[in-house]
Amino acid sequence: MNRRPWPVRLLRAAVTALLATAMLSVAVVLAFRWLPVPTTAFMIRDAEPGPAHDWVSWSEISGHAAVAVIAAEDQNFPTHDGFDFQAIDQAMVDAGRGRPQRGASTISQQVAKNLFLWPGRSWLRKGLEVWFTIWIEALWPKQRILEVYLNSVEFGRGVWGVEAASRQYFGKPAARLTRHDAALLAAVLPNPKRLRVANPSAYVRRRQDWILGQMRGLGGTGLLKALD
Repeated sequence: MNRRPWPVRLLRAAVTALLATAMLSVAVVLAFRWLPVPTTAFMIRDAEPGPAHDWVSWSEISGHAAVAVIAAEDQNFPTHDGFDFQAIDQAMVDAGRGRPQRGASTISQQVAKNLFLWPGRSWLRKGLEVWFTIWIEALWPKQRILEVYLNSVEFGRGVWGVEAASRQYFGKPAARLTRHDAALLAAVLPNPKRLRVANPSAYVRRRQDWILGQMRGLGGTGLLKALD
């Protein structure tokens, strides 16, 4: 019996393994369309002794919180397909001119990073972030993307998710967050380990005011009707 040369067999096995891994990753993304997210690599890394984190469903989160993070982090979220190419182009222009760079990652990209990847920077991780972002946008509704984001994003050292943050800083559940509460939480997202919700700096207060203005400009909670 003729057997294929070992390099061909090795290549075939490698391709088969790669395809199986890709299919498994897509299946995991699809499963998390419905499953709650118990933890992430980022939470585990910072768990000393354990992170404050309580998963809550979309119906248990104030609409103001959803609008606030859109206003602060990704105003094209309702309409883009996972990547904001205008923001990416502007970030590249700013980098070329030596200006401070603004983040160009969308909420969808941040969910991909927070949920499926690990802390750190590398081309491999960036490539995987793109891969997972494509499938998240393809398989999840926008409302689900926001729900997972709000439950997995960091709002302070060891404070993960909007429910834990709301109880930690305002003494109430996330369902009762006001516009001002939500804007203050969103104001620390660029650097939640340095910026504080408790005893906010003048910079955080200015960001809070800016976010409140953006929320009004986006139409307030009426914006969320487009995500149903």
